Amino acid sequence: MSKLTRTVSDFLASRPQYTRNIGKLQAYIDTVIDWEAAHGLVLRAPRLDGGDSKAEWLKAALVPAPVALAPSPIPRSEFEKVVALQPALNMLFDRISQDHEFLSATLESLGTSDEFTARVYAMYLKQRALGIRKPGVIGIHRSDYLIDAPEGGSHGPRAKQVEFNTIAASFASLSSIVGDLHRYLLERTGFAGLLEAGTISKSQLPENESLTSIGDGIASGFELYGKKDAIVVMVVQPGERNVYDQRWVESRLWERHGIRVVRLTFADILEQCVVGSDDRLFLGNEEIAVAYYRSGYAPTDFPSEREWEGRWLVEKSRAISVPNLAYHLAGCKKIQQVLAQPGVVERFVSDRQTAELVRECFVGLFPLDGSQEGKRAYEQALTDPANFVVKPQREGGGYNSYGEDIPRLLGRISEEERRGYILMDLIRAPGFRNVLLRNGELVASEVVSELGIYGIWVSDADGNVVVNRHGGHLLRTKASDVYEGGVAAGFAVIDSPLLV
Repeated sequence: MSKLTRTVSDFLASRPQYTRNIGKLQAYIDTVIDWEAAHGLVLRAPRLDGGDSKAEWLKAALVPAPVALAPSPIPRSEFEKVVALQPALNMLFDRISQDHEFLSATLESLGTSDEFTARVYAMYLKQRALGIRKPGVIGIHRSDYLIDAPEGGSHGPRAKQVEFNTIAASFASLSSIVGDLHRYLLERTGFAGLLEAGTISKSQLPENESLTSIGDGIASGFELYGKKDAIVVMVVQPGERNVYDQRWVESRLWERHGIRVVRLTFADILEQCVVGSDDRLFLGNEEIAVAYYRSGYAPTDFPSEREWEGRWLVEKSRAISVPNLAYHLAGCKKIQQVLAQPGVVERFVSDRQTAELVRECFVGLFPLDGSQEGKRAYEQALTDPANFVVKPQREGGGYNSYGEDIPRLLGRISEEERRGYILMDLIRAPGFRNVLLRNGELVASEVVSELGIYGIWVSDADGNVVVNRHGGHLLRTKASDVYEGGVAAGFAVIDSPLLV
């Protein structure tokens, strides 16, 4: 469909219809699984309990990534809008990270309610007090959206921001490959047996550069460090299953830029790395230019003081951390909530039209603290929980509360603890029937999709912008009765957008 979708009814009517009869789709299973294996669309096998857990083959076992069998519809106009908006969001969050007064006032309003965020903030203050100067800044972001399209609504479908991720934004590599999978299936099969009504053309499947953009962004920041034979350390979680999404970044850095990557945990960094007298970070005799975090976004990544000491070793050194501490803090949900208040976006974005475009993607966001606004939001959450989401200062999926879980949560935490949460309007994305492939089985399900747009930012030590661009996209699709949307957390599958 070439025209832009203008109303919710137009959008709903323009979507294709996929079958519920998965019995006639069984031939797709081997085709898709084998294609995934041949193209690196895989995860490490999960650990098993019991007698099989020590089997030697498990050490090298891989499983196909969970995917949607066909692309899910997204309004073309909204997709193009949020792609175009991403550089402005990159700039916005860079300016937030540089505004110490704003960061401090906002994060200190959390009080003692969130120990993890307080710990990161304390490290930021310690680094700032030491006057540590890095050669540059690298931001690898992802802004996530749901399509708000309530039936009978007075407006057309609109992309509304769920959150802005500044640390360990994952699945950039695998999401690009899923787009290739869907193009392959369209050309090879025409989605025969799956497509019951409507049409799909190749022009509706947007190209996705997320496979290459992160590696290229890190390489641009690496150049600012000024030492060609230095290395990049990718900081990972022990037992990581999503290894190959990360390995694609590693391959890009080596094959395109000649930059070597070493994988370490925070504990490994503490044990194996040292900071020299000139603040340079070394792994043995190799100097570390960039530490790219695919870990460090949740308390579970710091089970002991060793992990915190490992992170501090990076942060007190000259090595460029991705993200830096200020960027990590700028991604907190409290920052998102305060940004929605009148005049706050305008503090950082002087262009009125750009500020309005940023605001258009916000939904209602409210504090749950002891302020008058916080007390009103608290009462609303108790009396009308079906229309809200309660969010803590967390990344990684599985932490939010919805519906009747909200009164139960608020009933067991204190007013001081409530300062660590925000209240957000529930975005009502329309359901769509698709077929999901997970663990070798097809499931026909009513689903909703969450669109993520990657952002790449690089600036030098003086704040001069080197790179500011969007970096491709991610579509995660889940059953409509499942609130959370993380693939790594087991809630969703990787998908690609069908622009209608």
